[in-house]
Amino acid sequence: MELSIYLESIIAEISSTEKWKKNTLGYSIQQYSDDIKLSDYDIAFIGVMEERGASDNKGCGSAPNRVREQLYGLFHRFDNVKILDLGNIKAGNSYRDTYFALTAVISELVKKEVVPVIIGGSHDLTYANYQAYEKLEQVVNLVTIDRSIDLGLIEADITDSNFINHIVMHQPNFLFNYSSVGYQSYYVDQEIDALMERMHFDAYRLGIVRSNMEEMEPIVRNADIVSFDINAIKSSDCLGYCEPNPNGFSGEEACKITRYAGLSDKLTSIGFYNYNPVFDENGRSAMLLAQMIWYFIEGFEGRKGDYPVATKSKYTKYHVAIEEGKHELLFYKSEFSGRWWMEVPFPSDLKNKFIRHQMVPCSYKDYEMAISGSMPNRWWQTFQKL
Repeated sequence: MELSIYLESIIAEISSTEKWKKNTLGYSIQQYSDDIKLSDYDIAFIGVMEERGASDNKGCGSAPNRVREQLYGLFHRFDNVKILDLGNIKAGNSYRDTYFALTAVISELVKKEVVPVIIGGSHDLTYANYQAYEKLEQVVNLVTIDRSIDLGLIEADITDSNFINHIVMHQPNFLFNYSSVGYQSYYVDQEIDALMERMHFDAYRLGIVRSNMEEMEPIVRNADIVSFDINAIKSSDCLGYCEPNPNGFSGEEACKITRYAGLSDKLTSIGFYNYNPVFDENGRSAMLLAQMIWYFIEGFEGRKGDYPVATKSKYTKYHVAIEEGKHELLFYKSEFSGRWWMEVPFPSDLKNKFIRHQMVPCSYKDYEMAISGSMPNRWWQTFQKL
């Protein structure tokens, strides 16, 4: 597929290697052309200049190049990661035209085992990202980092406040699990909390996440798609949003989350959304986003070849009997990376469809909970989905 029909080259003021110091990303990254062989690359940047799905954040469509201005100046320290910049997807005649183009590009990249890094644009572009996996007929897990849970009213128009509903309701459906990380209760209706629980989806409040960031690593490791809304970051660290947020993740915590995402062998796409240059006078928020992407790449270079790349037969297996022997839980530990998984039994008629989700990432604390006689919540929620 010639992706150039969907793409616009980056302006020369940014793409020219002469502008950047030697060994920076701007000096080292390959710019896309039709004769490029995608499978030669590991990561591809895609800017999306679309903002019509943003409720009150006009101006976020101009974000991609502002982020690149900061990202390209960072040093390229990744000897084993080949990076391609595809340029920008221009806004189409309608926002659905933009979705179509983004879906086509992501689908082609994932098929070639290249990880797309999407620089939006409004947060509803996550819907187009998800649709790429529908084209591939791949059942996926989605994680959003957001101050709210975007399960708004179902309407014909997809917006940055209701796109999760459109993903959940879309048929055929290829969503296995959805996790919201870092939501703040005063931005979320109680009814949405109850709806998340009924659908056996995961929601983690900001305070819970910040009190133990390491416990978020298995959540992010379980994702095929990570979608990061910069409104999840507190405004003292990130002003580039139309509605300043006094509470939220720190810049350091945001970078830690994206590094976790990069480390995950399961994750195959990530997007950054809702950054608005209009409110970022000194470029500090663009620099933070650039550093978050840099940490994602660092994590990617540190991937261990764990599940689902490696089979569970490579791991140490632990049998844990709970409820006086009525149930047996199986845990697996990678001796190479030290990371843990639990195996959840699937009905035989569903096994082929959901085989990639049978091994649930977990932590050592989940194993400790099991040996103390308690069923880990991660195991139970996955089982309930079936």
